[in-house]
Amino acid sequence: MADTKREIERKYESDDSGLPDLTGVAGVTAVIDKGVVSLDAVYYDTADERLAAAALTLRRRTGGSDAGWHLKVPVAPGVRDEIREPLSDTVPDTLAALVRSRVREAELLPAVRLRSDRDVRHLMDAQGKLLAEVSVDAVHAERLTEGGGTAQWTEIEVELADDGDPAFLDQVEKRLRKAGVRPSSSASKLARALQETARTAGSGKPGSEKSGSGKSGSEKPGSKKKRKAEPVPAEPADPVTAGDHVLAYARAQRDAILELDPAVRQDAYDSVHRMRVATRRLRSTFRSYGKVLDHTVTDPVGDELKWLAGELGADRDREVVTERLVTVLGELPTTLISGPIRTRLDTWANARHGGSRSRLIGVLDSQRYLALLDTLDRVIAEPPLLKDAAGKPEKVIGKAVGKDFGKVSALVEEAIGTPPGADRELALHEARKKAKRTRYAAEAAVPALGTPARALAKSMKALTSLLGEHQDSVMVRVTLRELSAVAHAAGESSFTYGVLYGREEQRAAGVETALPEAWEGIVAEGSVQV
Repeated sequence: MADTKREIERKYESDDSGLPDLTGVAGVTAVIDKGVVSLDAVYYDTADERLAAAALTLRRRTGGSDAGWHLKVPVAPGVRDEIREPLSDTVPDTLAALVRSRVREAELLPAVRLRSDRDVRHLMDAQGKLLAEVSVDAVHAERLTEGGGTAQWTEIEVELADDGDPAFLDQVEKRLRKAGVRPSSSASKLARALQETARTAGSGKPGSEKSGSGKSGSEKPGSKKKRKAEPVPAEPADPVTAGDHVLAYARAQRDAILELDPAVRQDAYDSVHRMRVATRRLRSTFRSYGKVLDHTVTDPVGDELKWLAGELGADRDREVVTERLVTVLGELPTTLISGPIRTRLDTWANARHGGSRSRLIGVLDSQRYLALLDTLDRVIAEPPLLKDAAGKPEKVIGKAVGKDFGKVSALVEEAIGTPPGADRELALHEARKKAKRTRYAAEAAVPALGTPARALAKSMKALTSLLGEHQDSVMVRVTLRELSAVAHAAGESSFTYGVLYGREEQRAAGVETALPEAWEGIVAEGSVQV
């Protein structure tokens, strides 16, 4: 199992004057010199630098106390998770898997070598507790791909101690700024190395090495000049047309799928659900905005997204039912609990859990999934735009959202008018699915339509939650019938299953009773006038 460390750090430009005195930083009572350590790291990427484009860094480093393979995944500005594996000659399978959604069929190759002489200081408090590690790094960068150059610079790095207060870094920065030190223009050493070791534009020659200058060839740190092989696409311009707005939302969902892939592989909390929601949002976007994006192109993609959502949600229904039954069992008085129902529930809940993780990882490693990612990239890069894509957002997007809401309205009215029973349950379920799609369409419309779309998204979220309560009750009752039959066959009491079934019936009836008034409120708000 790979070791993961949360890394919170800041980087600063530095000349040759070294580290300013930090004894005046609030909370610091001692600055301890830990000496100089030599670090040697080789960074790996694809030939077109896909990992760098996603702000991911994969390296093999020797020297220091944490020698080994490291994969750094961005969490927030200045915050990354560093996933570590022991030293080996090749990229560890665990780390290769975590970047597979980016790398796909490409080969991971040595891209940049960074050698650093790190002069380390520890900032300690009055109790002798480590607050932060501060280092002055003299860096020599060498591009390992054909035609690459070299560069060298000095920087200051401040890394917060484990479980430290991030506000402490503000105090350190205040002192550094007072001494004339400024935040680095590059997010990481690798980002700076890639920029400064690139070919000099138009010369066909590697950038020349300039000691301590932070320059390479004719390029300067922070230069916006792009190399021909630069994989990072230009930031999309502000949306203007209807197509711009729809594509911006679709792109965000594609990006969410890619960003959540490593978290799903690591079984991070709520990651599977969030990735499933992103696939649903993207599929809904294709369906709702069929006048903007050619549905003959997006329909097959939507089918694949539906497959992926199904795979991601294979165990979700079981989790929802389990959570509900555990909750209601905890609320029952002991006099109403008969037989080993808790044991029976635990057995049912864990019946598939053991194999579900390996099955899901198999899906993420499959050619079908990787092909879907390739297809999404093509749709985003070369969208199948129709005539309405060039239209005014207020008109085109407003009409699409209004059409979706009209379908929700018809389904809700139909469900309300249907007598209680299986037909009503089915009608409510269909209304819920359509409300969810309308919510996503409204979310995509917010940048173009503003408050009305935002209000509709909020209303549809409330409606979806209410109808979700009803659907959860339906699933729980199906499970209770199954468990009751198994318990009866085993000679166990089925009394408690009946009690719970009755409560779930009341729960569903409560939703059905509340729905007409809730729906009238949604319509009366006027938020549907998009």
